[in-house]
Amino acid sequence: MEQKEFLEKNIFTGLENINDGFDKVDTFYFSESDFATVLERAEYFGLSIYTIQARLEGEVFGASGHEKAKKKATDAKWYTKTFADFKKGQEGLAYTATYKVSKKLLERE
Repeated sequence: MEQKEFLEKNIFTGLENINDGFDKVDTFYFSESDFATVLERAEYFGLSIYTIQARLEGEVFGASGHEKAKKKATDAKWYTKTFADFKKGQEGLAYTATYKVSKKLLERE
């Protein structure tokens, strides 16, 4: 199984991609509530999340990464806190992230 297929099947399933053309076609963006689900599922599967980007009305609002937080990409604390900080700062953001699914997990699926 490829990473993209894994993400669509296990992480993004049942959620609405709200990227209406403001970024690359294959970049999935989610509402606040759907992104919370993405993060819960990512934590469950132990995915690496390298960066989170937030957009407001299609324009980049902010971005943060695990290196800035001085945490491992698999540490849910960094991305949970970053997401909470974005939510506190602004309502109505669209969220995306860069992910890595481990080879072991891809082979298991």
